[in-house]
Amino acid sequence: MEHLVEKTIARQTIFEGKIIDLHVEDVELPNGKTSKREIIKHPGAVAVIGVTKEDRILMVRQYRKPMERVMVEIPAGKLEKGEEPIVTAARELEEETGYVCEKLTPLISFYTSPGFADELVHLYVAENLQKKENAASLDEDEFVDLLEVTLEEALDLLDKREIYDAKTAYAIQYLQLQRKVNG
Repeated sequence: MEHLVEKTIARQTIFEGKIIDLHVEDVELPNGKTSKREIIKHPGAVAVIGVTKEDRILMVRQYRKPMERVMVEIPAGKLEKGEEPIVTAARELEEETGYVCEKLTPLISFYTSPGFADELVHLYVAENLQKKENAASLDEDEFVDLLEVTLEEALDLLDKREIYDAKTAYAIQYLQLQRKVNG
């Protein structure tokens, strides 16, 4: 696999932000030529699949500025520096939905856009959910509506393109497969 590796010759930081940094790297290609790569560095994120005792999937509806639209998603959030993903998952679940869980099980981790970004999302399944009376509150710049939907309603939201992100589509397909496997 060494014949595929690109070696970094130089790196220039173009932007350092609250959530992402942007670097432009000069790389030596496997054939000896050079090229430039624009790379977004991201601290990583978590997402949580939570299903209530009533068999309803916890989701949030929120405005996403990059797409200029309201979208429906599973609870998710950015890793804080030095924070373990499972801690972030529990915090985001509580902040965005008001629910806590007895157990978080890691399902899978995946890169969202490996062609230009290093964001790694850790997907968890929340078990034994309980609505908390005094749940942690949202970040001051975060506004969401909590939704509790059936799998059929989630599939309908996918069809209507109200759900339009990979992590949530993956979660719904996972739940759909689990239902078929477990009868």
